[in-house]
Amino acid sequence: MVAERLTRQGLDVVIIDRELPGRGSTAASTSMLLWEIDQPLRHLSEACGFERAARVYRASLEAVAGLKSRVAELGIVCGMRDKNSLYLAANEISADLMEEHRWRMRAGLPGEFLDHGRLRDGFGIVRAAAIVSSGAADADPVQLAHGMLEAAIGRGARLFEAEAVAFEAAGRMVNVRLGDNREIEARSVILATGYVMPDIVQSSVHAVSSSWAIATVPQPQSVWNDGTLIWEDAKDYLYARTTRAGRIIIGGEDSSAIIEPEARDRLISEKSGILARRLAALWPVAKTDIEFRWAGTFGTTQDGLPLVGPVPGAKGIYAAYGYGGNGITFSFLAARLIGDLIAGKTSPLLHDFAIDRDGSMAGR
Repeated sequence: MVAERLTRQGLDVVIIDRELPGRGSTAASTSMLLWEIDQPLRHLSEACGFERAARVYRASLEAVAGLKSRVAELGIVCGMRDKNSLYLAANEISADLMEEHRWRMRAGLPGEFLDHGRLRDGFGIVRAAAIVSSGAADADPVQLAHGMLEAAIGRGARLFEAEAVAFEAAGRMVNVRLGDNREIEARSVILATGYVMPDIVQSSVHAVSSSWAIATVPQPQSVWNDGTLIWEDAKDYLYARTTRAGRIIIGGEDSSAIIEPEARDRLISEKSGILARRLAALWPVAKTDIEFRWAGTFGTTQDGLPLVGPVPGAKGIYAAYGYGGNGITFSFLAARLIGDLIAGKTSPLLHDFAIDRDGSMAGR
């Protein structure tokens, strides 16, 4: 997405990827394009003030809309579908969700509060309450990534399968050394390497976590209410969506203690069973036979906001990390912010997303 944005601005772009594009976390994504972020608006407002929190939420809503428009403009075939999102109470008390709904209404965000009865009647889900909101989407993440890459290459971007191992800012240029001792000299360098951050980027709020997911066999009956995207009002929330073929994808069981790929993947079988049982509890009519199962690792932050902007002490180097559960949405927003920075523009969001911000929201 960064490469697509920069080539759109007429810049000469080189893309370095140590893996084939679309591998790694992209292939593991469940691709729920939510504008709601991991930190509830009520908590974010308490921590940094309502205006700043509302600004972030509105920017995220605009990012999903902007991404959908860009996909349509470029003609990317990735199964992009407009969706509503259903934010579920994680316990038997609806007061927290009612408060969240009031904060969202104050910010001018879309959404409708559903009490227990309306939620049960409309979705077949038995929880205390939920907020249903418009403006979300889902898509095939690998096709989306390849479509963005093809657009960038079509404008002249060059792709190299290599590993960047060192960065040195010197004067007006940045030297990037590759693992085979080749070097690239550029006016600007953007680091967007998923959950693996190079040593040049230091953040006190960044953390790494793993998540597990399953996809069921196609359901024999229609899925809930047009396949609305589902997630919970909880720190390590359960999340679910559907596919065009009628499968249910459900994920969660997140853990920051298990991030090494081999250890993470050894738990796929155990976590799959847990997710199948949680699906049965969430939507009792589901056929829970598992057709696919997988795991992925991602970067997140203590305050739920991404790390986007200049790398402190490294002139000409920018970074985009810590997307949490909003990987694709924040990727699009990061591409816009960094593209504007390189063009000489700025945004108050860069303060909110600053790489060297402190952990004042830790523990929320």
